[in-house]
Amino acid sequence: MATLAAADGATLTGPRIATESLRAALLWLMAFSGGFVFIEPGPYEFVGLATMFIFAVAGLTLRPALAPLVLLLTLLNLGYALSLLEVPGNMPSVIWVLVSAFLSLTAIFYAAMVGTNTEARLRWLFRGYVAAAVVVSLLAIAGYFGYFGGRFVVYSRATGTFKDPNVFAAFLVLPGLLILQRMLAGRRSEFIGGSILFFILMGGLFLSFSRAAWGQFAFCAILLMAVTFVTSRSASERFRIVVVAILGVVAAAAFVALLLSVEQVAVLFQERASLTQSYDTGYTGRFGRYFLAISMMLDYPFGMGPLQFQFPEAPHNAYLNAFITGGWISGAAYLTLMLVTLVGGLKFVFVRTPWQPIYHVVYVAFVGVAAESIIIDSDHWRHYFMIVGVLWGLMAVSREYRANAANSAPA
Repeated sequence: MATLAAADGATLTGPRIATESLRAALLWLMAFSGGFVFIEPGPYEFVGLATMFIFAVAGLTLRPALAPLVLLLTLLNLGYALSLLEVPGNMPSVIWVLVSAFLSLTAIFYAAMVGTNTEARLRWLFRGYVAAAVVVSLLAIAGYFGYFGGRFVVYSRATGTFKDPNVFAAFLVLPGLLILQRMLAGRRSEFIGGSILFFILMGGLFLSFSRAAWGQFAFCAILLMAVTFVTSRSASERFRIVVVAILGVVAAAAFVALLLSVEQVAVLFQERASLTQSYDTGYTGRFGRYFLAISMMLDYPFGMGPLQFQFPEAPHNAYLNAFITGGWISGAAYLTLMLVTLVGGLKFVFVRTPWQPIYHVVYVAFVGVAAESIIIDSDHWRHYFMIVGVLWGLMAVSREYRANAANSAPA
């Protein structure tokens, strides 16, 4: 009978191998479909529901360590649901709450599914994610330069298969970090192949003209290299990181210079490179709305309801949006979730596990999203809930792995 050793120490045999192969294909497809969100509900919702159902039927374990995640997401959505009492009969608000509940469920699913066959499942999940990012970036780049008759572009900014260039750009950060990590630690052939994919993603990221995503990726890339450097046991790997960092800066500068040689790119870059835009300032500008939202939070302890804060737009701050939409219950739950994940996740950055490199990427990506959420509404980003779920799942299995290693160590 055929057998397969799982990453967490379990052994898969016979029919279980076939079932696990199906799970791997579904994880790849679910992650891949996350790159196509120009309609709602989209492919991700249908594939996600099917994937979660099949995993649940075939067996899915929810570890006790995931209880805080489940509790906080439940409170978050409870606050959103209660806020519907402020807007009775408002169907867009109802749909918004249902989408939030679905995305929270995906986070719990991701956290549970990595508890078994951890490395293999993560490998297939992120292969699908990277494939989607490459395809979407190619469409965005081609669309930007007029190959699709204006498709995949909004307001002269590349959007790919997303409705918003800022969401498209943020979607590229995690796969960009995954490829960067492969370049840092992989073989020479992986460095060359990774470089090609990396510049495709960076092309899409740059042409989105999302200042927040530019900053997020630069910050995360530096943080990932620093974490990898500090935790590396190999002097040669540390030297490689330094070399890649230097070459990366030079190549990035040359790449940006090449893009800026195109007049339409240079004009928009000059406009977008400013730290503030006209819509950022003023009483109803982005930053003015922050103070308005804070003052209104006190008047709406149960929230205003989804999509009701429009002065003239949403707050563009995920933390404030949770408070103003779902009241103090949702706001406190969201803020607590972010803080607990940041602090709790940091403890496992230095834990030696077979999946430590992937953990570094996911944790750094979460830090980036947590920071960007201060200036953007990330509360319905599909990849955000994937990052949260995977990170909590890895924290749970890393805790078990560390405990088992300590118990098996010679006295």
